[in-house]
Amino acid sequence: MMSSAMLRGACAAVAALALAACGDGGTQAPTGTTSEHIAIDGSSTVFPLAEAAAEGFTTTQTGAARVTVGESGTGGGFGKFCRGETQISNASRPISAEEIAACSSASIQFIEIPIAFDGISVVVHPSNPLTNITMAELGRAWAPAAERTVTQWRQVNPRGPAVALQLFGPGTASGTFDYFTEAVNGDGGASRTDYTPSEDDNVIVQGVAGNPGAMGYFGYAYYEQNRERVKALAVNGVAPSPETIASGAYPLSRPMFIYVNAEAMRRPQVRRFVTYFLANAATLAPRVGYVPLPAEAYTHYAERVAGNQTGTAFGGHNEVGLSIAELMQRPLASEAAPGN
Repeated sequence: MMSSAMLRGACAAVAALALAACGDGGTQAPTGTTSEHIAIDGSSTVFPLAEAAAEGFTTTQTGAARVTVGESGTGGGFGKFCRGETQISNASRPISAEEIAACSSASIQFIEIPIAFDGISVVVHPSNPLTNITMAELGRAWAPAAERTVTQWRQVNPRGPAVALQLFGPGTASGTFDYFTEAVNGDGGASRTDYTPSEDDNVIVQGVAGNPGAMGYFGYAYYEQNRERVKALAVNGVAPSPETIASGAYPLSRPMFIYVNAEAMRRPQVRRFVTYFLANAATLAPRVGYVPLPAEAYTHYAERVAGNQTGTAFGGHNEVGLSIAELMQRPLASEAAPGN
């Protein structure tokens, strides 16, 4: 977890940018919002954090814009973003080659900002006797070859319950789906299809909580909010927690992102909001069940915003196991890398 000293450092790092963007520093009580609207959509995983930032911005910033946050999934959010329908896109994976091309065709440049850490949580019904699952066992349950073949828990693990396996997970527009399938099956998007999909993580919670043979996966925040209803399994012997997610010890740790339309950043209210989000992410993330980035990362990304540095560090494809330190060292590119 981030210490209070690190938190102060993160806030100090963005203080100058915040003052420039907010004028009065944003400490006064609000006198009502302006008529300006900032539209955000995308990942249901990032939704709780973006919603907290939107609420904080509108209630603490004098004359703040009206900010709305949707959750149509990472892919659905990028679709809207690359059509110019939103100013900010929440994403639980990096922008893809196809999405880069769609934005380029619409002459939309973007600023890529990792905003916090998440750990995809594998959850089961509380009655399930298992406490751990290996990556190999996850592959056994979720691989395309398992479709209509692996139908019992004991085919996944002989010590599992003697019940039928019922699977719940994100739909194919979800960045969580893309990241999980990349990590577990070695190919983003490769998954059995005979499971119950939903872009709403609360639906997955309900499915797992109501079925003794269920398994599902979603962002750590949704597990934190539903600890009394579902049980999280350790993965390869490591349980998801703020500490294991931040260190990368938990195998399904990953960064979460916001993507900002660079042209929209010319609007003072959009710049004010993005600056507010970065300045407060280290405080907001733990409140909604996520893990802050290191203080130096928030400094780095505040500089990226201040300099309007556009492009992606991922080249249009997802990567598993990349540290935030490695990510900060990468150059930005406006086009997908060859071969994507």
